[in-house]
Amino acid sequence: MQRIDTTLPDVFLIEPKVISDQRGFFLESYHREKYAALGIDDEFVQDNHSQSVRGTLRGLHYQLQHAQTKLCRVVRGEVLDVAVDIRQGSPNFGRWVSAVLSAENKRQIYVPKGFAHGFLVLSETAEFLYKCSDFYHAEHEYGVLWNDPQLKINWDVANPILSAKDQKFVPLAQIPQELLPKYGK
Repeated sequence: MQRIDTTLPDVFLIEPKVISDQRGFFLESYHREKYAALGIDDEFVQDNHSQSVRGTLRGLHYQLQHAQTKLCRVVRGEVLDVAVDIRQGSPNFGRWVSAVLSAENKRQIYVPKGFAHGFLVLSETAEFLYKCSDFYHAEHEYGVLWNDPQLKINWDVANPILSAKDQKFVPLAQIPQELLPKYGK
């Protein structure tokens, strides 16, 4: 298993060791001690699984109270996964990183607390799995507008399929400071 750093110091990819033969393949999708050695020492308390069709964009989500670290992967199809640093005071505030996660490349992305997270489905359908370090609390969920003109995220899609909730998010600059996480907390 290998850690691949991204342009954001706190966000990285995991490339698992895959054992393949004529029967198929085997990989460890999570092993507490091996992941701790790569810098992931979070206690994950909830696993989520979503299925979406091509052009669906989910995000950019975050929880302020009950902030969640996420460990994400795709088991069917392909997505463009995006993490945005929204921590007030961070030297990387407003910077984002993206990576293609797919059933084929079997990569995972580690998205720590304090980042907004979202993904766009690139294949006909995709099944997206992610571990969370805290439970989901709808009343504490917030979001950043997917096409925030200041962030300039290159989604390469004009009209994604969005939930009603995601359509109502505002640009990062319009989010009150008390509704953003703090760097170093």
